[in-house]
Amino acid sequence: MSIHEIINPLNSDWTTWSITILAAFFIGASKAGLKGLSMFVIPLFAHFYGGKASVGIILPCLLAGDLMALRFFYKSANIKLILKLIPPAVIGIIIAVFVGSKISDAQFKQTMGTAILVCVGLLLYNEFKGKVNISKSKIFSNGLGLSGGFATMIGNAAGPIFNLYLLSMRLPKAAYIGTGAWFYLLLNSFKVPFHIVSWQTINWQTLHLNLIMIPVLITGTFVGKKIVGYIPEKPYRYFIYTITLLSAIFLFFR
Repeated sequence: MSIHEIINPLNSDWTTWSITILAAFFIGASKAGLKGLSMFVIPLFAHFYGGKASVGIILPCLLAGDLMALRFFYKSANIKLILKLIPPAVIGIIIAVFVGSKISDAQFKQTMGTAILVCVGLLLYNEFKGKVNISKSKIFSNGLGLSGGFATMIGNAAGPIFNLYLLSMRLPKAAYIGTGAWFYLLLNSFKVPFHIVSWQTINWQTLHLNLIMIPVLITGTFVGKKIVGYIPEKPYRYFIYTITLLSAIFLFFR
């Protein structure tokens, strides 16, 4: 079945639509500060829409979520802190474009899982090595940028990697969310032409589906922002570590 047939509402059951709407809400809440929630719906999307197709469907929603997050937190963002990750992340995206165009959908899903396994390893390393500030290490920052760029292109799954990088800077809660929103907006925008031209996973029909998802996504951002406002700084860091690790494991063992 082609992607055009899959996303036709007449060919979708209530389970598929429920997962789709839930995904939109989680993406919005995640972008507003409840980091990691959107990772739980990525494997479900891969199941219902196919690995590569699901990545293209989710991407415009991620962009919408980035813009909503910036609406709330743009004054707190410190974009200079993440500029060093941009060059290796771009290289990782380009590598992923080539790899993704050469493998089957089953192999694509396996590659998504492998990318997330790397995320889990980095999280554990950072925890047991005393929370080293990896942003000061060129080796770690370049490695995170490269693997994050690859993961974000191959499955919109770079959250655990970049969350780790931002957490290592020990930014205040608002700066953490705003800085991440700018970074994801830059990377997600860079990915769009590859999805349209190379992978052909974004088209008019997928955008029609996005139009249904975005109102729910916006609702999710307001709910997420409200919840984040009640969480103190230190517990928020522990929350992000926990949800990031769980979401990474969930995606790998989807």
